[in-house]
Amino acid sequence: MTSSSSLPSTASGPAVSSDPSDRRRWFALAIVMTAAFMDLVDVTIVNIAIPSIREDTGASFSSIQWITAGYSLAFAAGLITGGRLGDIYGRKRLFLIGIGGFTLASALCGFAASPEMLVASRILQGGTAALMVPQVLSIVHATFPAHERGKVFGLFGAIVGLGAVLGPLLGALLTEWNIAGLEWRPIFLINLPVGIAGLILGRKFITESKAPKALRLDLVGVALVTLGMLMLIYPLTRGHELGWPLWGHVSMVGSLLVFLFLVLFERAKARRDGSPLVELSLFRVKSFAAGIAVQLTFGIGLGIFFLVWTLYMQMGLGWSALRAGTTGIPFSIAVSLAAGISVQKLVPRFGRKVLQTGALLMIAGLLLYIWESGRYGMGITSWQMALPLVVMGLGMGLIVAPLTDAVLSGVPKEHSGSASGLINTVQQMGNALGLGLVSVVFLGAIGDRLAPQEVGPAFAEAFRHSLWWVAGVLAVIFLVMFALPARSRQHVEGGDAAVEAAGVTDAADTMGVEDPAGGSGSAKEPALTP
Repeated sequence: MTSSSSLPSTASGPAVSSDPSDRRRWFALAIVMTAAFMDLVDVTIVNIAIPSIREDTGASFSSIQWITAGYSLAFAAGLITGGRLGDIYGRKRLFLIGIGGFTLASALCGFAASPEMLVASRILQGGTAALMVPQVLSIVHATFPAHERGKVFGLFGAIVGLGAVLGPLLGALLTEWNIAGLEWRPIFLINLPVGIAGLILGRKFITESKAPKALRLDLVGVALVTLGMLMLIYPLTRGHELGWPLWGHVSMVGSLLVFLFLVLFERAKARRDGSPLVELSLFRVKSFAAGIAVQLTFGIGLGIFFLVWTLYMQMGLGWSALRAGTTGIPFSIAVSLAAGISVQKLVPRFGRKVLQTGALLMIAGLLLYIWESGRYGMGITSWQMALPLVVMGLGMGLIVAPLTDAVLSGVPKEHSGSASGLINTVQQMGNALGLGLVSVVFLGAIGDRLAPQEVGPAFAEAFRHSLWWVAGVLAVIFLVMFALPARSRQHVEGGDAAVEAAGVTDAADTMGVEDPAGGSGSAKEPALTP
C-alpha cells in the first residue's frame, strides 16, 4: 500500500473547502461511494446466480467462465488507462462517463437474449468500470481537506466490508425472489436506478479536478496486454468443450510471444517519453517482483475457488441460491475481521510472518474442506462448511490487507503510483486466468455423459480436485513470500488504516491522484471479491 508520506497534501483543481456548512462535498462522497459499492457488489453478486443463468439461457460452461472472466479481463486492461484519462480530461467527467456506461452495460446484461450477448455486455461492463472506479478516491482527495480524509477513508473501508458481505446475499435473494418472473436478471437491473441517480446527482455535486502533470496514454500497451490475455484465456475456456484442438495450443504459446513483445515495447516507450503502461524498472526491486508473483498467483487461486465453490453448492449439492449465499457469510465476516486486526495489530509486530501465516491458514482451511466434503459427501450441511470457511477467511484477511504495503516497501516513492496500479491490474488478470483454468482443474475432472444420479458425486469430486490445485497455488505463494521484506513500511494512520484493513490500496496514487513527481496511478478492485 502506498505510503501516505508520498501523497500531496492537496489535489489539483478548485480549492478544497473545509467549511462545515459546505454540504456539497458530502453529497459527492455519497455518490462516488455508492458507485464503488455498486461495482463491488456487481462482482460478488454474479457468481451466486451462475446456475440460474446457465439453466435459463442454456449457456455452456465456457460461456459461464467468460461471464465472470470477461469482466475481470476488461476491468484489468483498463485500470491504469482509466486513471490516466481522469488525470488528463477530468475525474468528474470520466466518472460520469464510467457510471453512465456501467449503467447501460448493466441494462444490456439484464436484457441479454443469449449467452453471447451477456458475455459481450459483461466485457463492456468491466471496461466502463475501469473508467469509473479509478476516479472514486481521486475525487475524495480532490474534494476533502487532509484533516477530514481519515474519517472518509474509514467510511470507505466500511463500505468495502459491507459490500463483500452483502453481495452474495443480495444476489441470492434477487435470484430466489424471481421478481416479475425475471429470475437472475434483477442482479443486473438493480444497477439501473442507482446508476441513473448517480449520473444526475454527480453532475450537480461533484467538483471537477485534474492532475497538473499527467502521464501520456499507452494504448498500444493496453492492446498488447489484452491480446496476450485473450490468446491465453480463450483457448483455456474453450479447450475442454472442443477437445483441446491444435489451434488452442498454438494460441497459448503465441501469447508468450505477445508478452515478450510487450516487454520490448514498454522498454522502448519508457526511453522515448517516460510514460509506459508497465514500469519495467520496478522489477529490479526484489520485493516488488516477488509481490507481483504473489498477486498473480493469489488472483489465480481465488478465481478458481469462488467459481467452483458456487458450482459445487448449487449444481453439485443441489442447494438453492439463497442457501449458497448465506453459507458464504461466515467467510466474508472472517475476512473483514482478520484484515482489520492484521494491519492495526499484527503486521507492525510480526511483519511478513503475518502474510505467510495467512497462506498457511488458507491451506489448512482448504484441507479441512476437502476432508469434510469427502467425509459427509452429498449430505454435508452449511454448518459443517462454516469451520473451513472461517479458517480460510481468517487466512485471506491476513493476506489481502497488508500485502500491497509489503510489495511496495522497496519501491521508490516517485514510482508508487505506477507500482500500485500494476499490482492491482496483475491481481485482476490473475483472477481472469484462474477463471479460465476452471476448465482444466474442475471441468476436466468431470466425466462426459453423466447419468442424473452421477452428477452430484461427480461435481463433489471435481470440487475436491480443484481445492488441491488451490492449495498448491497457496503453497507456492507461501514460498515466494520469503522474498518480501521482513518488515514493511509502518505508515498506516487514522482512517487510512480502515481502508487498508478492508483490502483497499491507499488511493491517491492508486486511483489516479498525482504523485509528487506528477505521475498518475490507477485503481484496484477491492480485494474482497467472493
